[in-house]
Amino acid sequence: MLNDQSALVKEFQAQFAKKVKESEIESLEYWKEQLDKVLNLKPEGVAALQAQVKRVANMMGTRINTLKRL
Repeated sequence: MLNDQSALVKEFQAQFAKKVKESEIESLEYWKEQLDKVLNLKPEGVAALQAQVKRVANMMGTRINTLKRL
């Protein structure tokens, strides 16, 4: 009985770890895509680049706040 429970707990832990890893990869891919868009814009001057980086940083901040509320 104890071995069955132990095996079940290990299985749940493995599934949870896999899900966390998949979620982290998905999140990093999204933000990399956002930064790649900024890189491809070829902004005219530092001010335009700063504005685009600020926009991405604001998006990240909004997402973090949303996740903290969940």
